[in-house]
Amino acid sequence: MKEVIVHEGKAIVVVPKADVPSRKMPVFYNPVMQVNRDITVILLNSVEQKNMRIADPLAGTGIRAIRLCKELAVEKIDHMFLNDHDDKAFLLMKENLYHNKLQMYDEHNENMFDKTEKEKQHHHIHVYKKDANLFLHQSLGFEYIDIDPFGCPNPFLDLAVQRLSRNGILAVTATDTSALSGTYIKACQRKYWAMPKLDEVKHETGLRILIRKVQLIAAQYEKALLPLYSYSHEHYMRVFFVMKKSKDEVDKIIKQHVMWNNAGPLWNGHLWDKKLAKKIAIAAEQNKDVCMETKKLTKVIAEEAQVDNAPFLDIHILVKNEKIKNIPPFEKIMSAIKKKTYNVARTHFVKTGMRTTMSREQMIMLIKKL
Repeated sequence: MKEVIVHEGKAIVVVPKADVPSRKMPVFYNPVMQVNRDITVILLNSVEQKNMRIADPLAGTGIRAIRLCKELAVEKIDHMFLNDHDDKAFLLMKENLYHNKLQMYDEHNENMFDKTEKEKQHHHIHVYKKDANLFLHQSLGFEYIDIDPFGCPNPFLDLAVQRLSRNGILAVTATDTSALSGTYIKACQRKYWAMPKLDEVKHETGLRILIRKVQLIAAQYEKALLPLYSYSHEHYMRVFFVMKKSKDEVDKIIKQHVMWNNAGPLWNGHLWDKKLAKKIAIAAEQNKDVCMETKKLTKVIAEEAQVDNAPFLDIHILVKNEKIKNIPPFEKIMSAIKKKTYNVARTHFVKTGMRTTMSREQMIMLIKKL
């Protein structure tokens, strides 16, 4: 296995060398997912939860857990659990923990470092080599669980929600966006129990379908999962949920599962906690350890979150359909909308999209006049 050294955030890790990340890699690592890991660090630093038992059941190279250990505030982590069933991944994540001077335990050898190293660290790191579901099944529960597989997250959702503590946070990633976004309708129906739609809002539709599926898995255990922070980026969709153990809250969530835009059923509630989205954007801007792409994405989401109860329109598609020859500058359109006292913001789902409380018909008339 050819390896290279990667610097990401405060972590220094050894990863398999590959021109294109794929399942064929001996241990999966994708540099494009730095934004995913950046946002995980910032979000956990931005929420109130402390002394968390954190689990990464599909740890791979261990880079996510290492970054959390090195970049989260000291009081955030009580115990960190890394797991991967693959022999090479298990050895590699232990090697990477060692390179980052993080003292670890594993199920076979309790103390992997000497006492001097142990005293430098305020939390305990546990390393396992098990099937992800077996690892979750045999655990006592966690305040944060990260499900970030290659493909569909379905195989891990049931045990993840069972092991999520009250007021805990569950992060779920789906990379099978072609199913969620309407390219493969039957696959979406089989996996996510919903009808997708291939149109200009396909990524938001897919994200809301994903949210509903995870919520339904939790509902059977009388656990309500409310989205804290959601987004669609590159080849994946990602949602952070907070869990409330309440039958009434579960019932409220199910009432917000509706058909929308001839797609669904899907989640019709908020995609973001507005205050948290703003807090994350500010923290990202001030954090020198995150990439520029993360700063840009979180800034757009923070603005979008303020009007997330409104639909968005793809301006380029709108003017094409209405045969409007000239597209005014986006800032000019947004300024005109605000002058008419409507809310408006860019959307992260589409670069040419705009989320606004102004109706489609009013938007067409406005653009024609500009």
